[in-house]
Amino acid sequence: MSTNKSKVAVIGLGNIGKVVASNLAKGKREVIVASHRREDAEAIAKELGSLVRATDVASAIQEADIVVMAVWFSTIQELFAQYATELQGKIVVDPSNPIAPDGNGGFKKIIGAQESAGQILAGLLPKGTKLVKALGSLGAASLSAAAHKRPANVLFYATDHSDVSATIEELVVDSGFEPVRLGGIDQSIRMEVFGELHEFGALGKPVTKAELKQAV
Repeated sequence: MSTNKSKVAVIGLGNIGKVVASNLAKGKREVIVASHRREDAEAIAKELGSLVRATDVASAIQEADIVVMAVWFSTIQELFAQYATELQGKIVVDPSNPIAPDGNGGFKKIIGAQESAGQILAGLLPKGTKLVKALGSLGAASLSAAAHKRPANVLFYATDHSDVSATIEELVVDSGFEPVRLGGIDQSIRMEVFGELHEFGALGKPVTKAELKQAV
């Protein structure tokens, strides 16, 4: 295991956060986990093994180079405001989907049809912070089941900061997937729920790179 890899913190330990932390641990990557309930983080760290360490949210952000905001879209906005100072100079990974229950057993977008969570969050970023849309193009069940397969399934990412691409691609590979960059953050909508490249959009399922070429 390389010790010079960027430090990763996963903030929020719901369905997506727990899977992201688990996938990284399976890929032999050290992970810091944090939640608004410290005891939840401690329990998950104990469950996932020695590569996963729990702390509080502020400490996790301060320690990490990469901060995965595995919380609701609205909560990310709150965390940006609350931890603006601590987030300066960090790479923030946004896996969020701007959705809410529609009352009929499904989900609806809570922002405009042509708006993306990634672009909205990019406009709210604390100074000196670099945003990457990633780790959210699959539902939690598939994000777990489709990881660490051969050939690898793809995970998409988008960022306006090409200088962090190598760091993010290393993170995606350690998560058990093959990274595919779509371009700048303006491409976020394509990999958010209902987008053409989301599991719950036109793509419909996890795919390998070969399958992706056939699909598009």
